[in-house]
Amino acid sequence: MATRDTLDNMQKTSNEAEPPAGGPRTDFPPVRACIFDMDGLLINTEDIYTLCTNMVLREYGRPNIPWSIKAQLQGRPASEASAIFQKWARLPISLEEYRAKVSEHQTREWPNAQSLVGVEQLLQTLSKKTSPSIELALATSTTAARFEAKTAHLEGLFSVFARKQRVLGDDERIPRGRGKPAPDIFLVALQTINERLRTTDTSQREIKPEECLVFEDSVPGVEAGRRAGMRVVWVPHEGLLGEFRGREKYVLAGLTETLMDDDPAQQLARTVRVDAHGDGDGDGKSSQQSSESSSRRVDDGWADMLLSLEDFSYERYGINVTGSTNSSS
Repeated sequence: MATRDTLDNMQKTSNEAEPPAGGPRTDFPPVRACIFDMDGLLINTEDIYTLCTNMVLREYGRPNIPWSIKAQLQGRPASEASAIFQKWARLPISLEEYRAKVSEHQTREWPNAQSLVGVEQLLQTLSKKTSPSIELALATSTTAARFEAKTAHLEGLFSVFARKQRVLGDDERIPRGRGKPAPDIFLVALQTINERLRTTDTSQREIKPEECLVFEDSVPGVEAGRRAGMRVVWVPHEGLLGEFRGREKYVLAGLTETLMDDDPAQQLARTVRVDAHGDGDGDGKSSQQSSESSSRRVDDGWADMLLSLEDFSYERYGINVTGSTNSSS
């Protein structure tokens, strides 16, 4: 089981790989592992969340949820996301009643979830057409029960992720209060990969955080990946991108706190986290984060933004696709 000391040591090692201040880093080692978020990145469940939430809001005469609020819910543990939503929505029902209503809608809609553009080809290429082989892991805030409900009809899509390399939101190896934007879930995902290498493929050395590429659609998820010392690809929903237009470089740097200073919606999220946990550490932000932030810089080369996963550039990340003569397959 991943202990706090184990995760901290992995994070310390990843921070030591950071380049000195200056221009963007260009001497990255080839990517050896890809770690994927799920909702809104692989499948269109973020749109289903929005649909079901708006159904309940309309029932009580409230406006549809704006992206300024939804942006704060993405990628977060369910309890924290619910608290942020409730503080904004101010519905005349309890949080438990709201959850029951929205859950009823979701149960009906999950079977309609589909993969997003470019996802199937990317996963198939990474899992079957790379040399040396790329390791894959899933790291999602979705709980085990919800994962089954969302993906039961998409078994083929998710078969590329070995069961032991699927790290879900209620995984006991992730301490309470250490969901995204804390780096723990990605560090645990990497640990599952290295555990497999140690037991089944001793010819390979263990994979370092800087040899990992995280795929995320949410802002907290990008921050989590950066804090884990991993390279990140951010694939935001067009609605989310609209909220951060002109500030994309801060998202890519994982400097979410910088965005909070003049953003009321971000301030709401910070207030809710403090209320929920009683101190600044509950959301995964600790005294260690100040040193993490100093090693993350705008335009430091560790993260990129894509509008979709279609025509992904494998060459950019040092991934060799067999039988391919160009940067995508």
